[in-house]
Amino acid sequence: MILFRKFRVLILMVFLIACSMHIMIDLLPKLERRSSSACSCSHTPSEEPQNWAKHRAKPGSESGWPNKHTLRILQDFSNEPNSNLSSHSLEKIIVGERSEALKRFEQLTGDEKRHTARDSVLKNAAVKGSRLSALFEHPLYTRPLPSLTDEDTLFNVNTDIRFDPKAAENPEWNGEGKDGDYAPTGEMSSDSYPNWLRFHIGINRYELYSRHNPVIDAMLKDLVSQRITSVAMKSGGTQLKLIMTFQNYGQALFKPMKQTREQETPPDFFYFSDFERHNAEIAAYHLDRILDFRRVPPVTGRLVNMTKEIRDVTRDKKLWRTFFISPANNICFYGECSYYCSTEHALCGKPDQIEGSLAAFLPDLALAKRRTWRNPWRRSYHKRKKAEWEVDPDYCEEVKQTPPYDSGTRLLDIMDMTIFDFLMGNMDRHHYETFEKFGNETFIIHLDNGRGFGKHSHDELSILVPLSQCCRMKKSTHLRLQLLAKEEFKLSALMEESLRTDTLSPILIRPHLEAMDRRLRLVLQVLADCIEKEGYSNVVEEDLLAEGWNTGTPPQR
Repeated sequence: MILFRKFRVLILMVFLIACSMHIMIDLLPKLERRSSSACSCSHTPSEEPQNWAKHRAKPGSESGWPNKHTLRILQDFSNEPNSNLSSHSLEKIIVGERSEALKRFEQLTGDEKRHTARDSVLKNAAVKGSRLSALFEHPLYTRPLPSLTDEDTLFNVNTDIRFDPKAAENPEWNGEGKDGDYAPTGEMSSDSYPNWLRFHIGINRYELYSRHNPVIDAMLKDLVSQRITSVAMKSGGTQLKLIMTFQNYGQALFKPMKQTREQETPPDFFYFSDFERHNAEIAAYHLDRILDFRRVPPVTGRLVNMTKEIRDVTRDKKLWRTFFISPANNICFYGECSYYCSTEHALCGKPDQIEGSLAAFLPDLALAKRRTWRNPWRRSYHKRKKAEWEVDPDYCEEVKQTPPYDSGTRLLDIMDMTIFDFLMGNMDRHHYETFEKFGNETFIIHLDNGRGFGKHSHDELSILVPLSQCCRMKKSTHLRLQLLAKEEFKLSALMEESLRTDTLSPILIRPHLEAMDRRLRLVLQVLADCIEKEGYSNVVEEDLLAEGWNTGTPPQR
């Protein structure tokens, strides 16, 4: 009897010890998460945001991610645990064996990685010299513009632009000038305007910005460092975009990160179902500069605090209501749009930090009207139907007889845009815009490039159909493409050097850079076939010797 009682006591003690161990094991991860979150980021969500989110969220919204709707779940990369890491450890993962040096590099924090990468760039530049600087000093990149008249500039500073910080009654507009730097009228002189306004003033008939304009770099720094004062959702579009206003009254379009750098668009997805990538917007701006088009508004990357810089400053109630705390204790939101704006496609931070692209706004439409044109080679945006150009090999002959493609440089500008899109793999070019003031004799603006750089393993040759059908190109573009195919001015090396200046570097993984070199060779091969078939003078149009801009006649005076 005594032994039986001792045995029961022993079993009870073992049971109590096992329960205690289970409780400790259950509590340990929570304690580790609290300690790590307290020191891993500059701002951790306070108790107030958590209570706020739990109060606002609908029942069941935080109970886990849905696993239904297979098509959308396949595209929902935002649910993956590492989809919004501020450090770029995933970008460093390369298939195959890793060296010890790479393993040590993987253990660094995001800031240490960026500093290490930039230091190596500076060392290489000191030894070898900057390829990018050498490119921009090449004669093809130093060609002057014709003299500008009032008809060639978007704004006349003396009459069109007025900016008086006193009228705004805000001493924190971060005035770029000093006290006393006012014009006799009591207004700020144009040199003292904020950088975004100086960018607007510099737009002319031939370019969005000049090649070596220091205002552009200064404006990009403003987009990264300026305090965000207001956030609102942009109306229209298939995916969520935010309009951010800064303390100097500048505005930019914010596209948040939705997937990691190395994730490719699944092969079974249609082009109109693809995600818009923030890093594609950044890379498109740099590619546009290297091609010397200067038709993409300046874009930079920024790491944004979703709590302080979006939720706390927005007056958009529809946006504010969509914030919640995820099961992983991260701040998330999804906004309102026609696609991918739901809890299963929410944008989540780590815990509330998310990276995205910021594209500088063009002048307000009330000040500078823009005309929207339908791309002649627009896709059908249908699962079964094909566009006319896909079934008619002589489609370009019809386009050549249609204004504004029957005169001027518009058709040649479409060829430039075709090459630009092919190098990125962008199939989503349905419209383009021009400034109404300049009529048809002006450049076309390359807006909305977020669906580029989706597949590095596939070259979509249908994007090149306009070039293969029309067999037309500017001589300046042809010579620049040949230059970028040379080893000393290799396109991938130039892009890598240029992209390393962005705060979110690395922007593109190595396979995307190598894909651009491969696609450039394909473009030159298509041109070579056109020249062999139709003759050089019938394919390559002279624009270097003309007195006017890309035309055989001088610009209007």
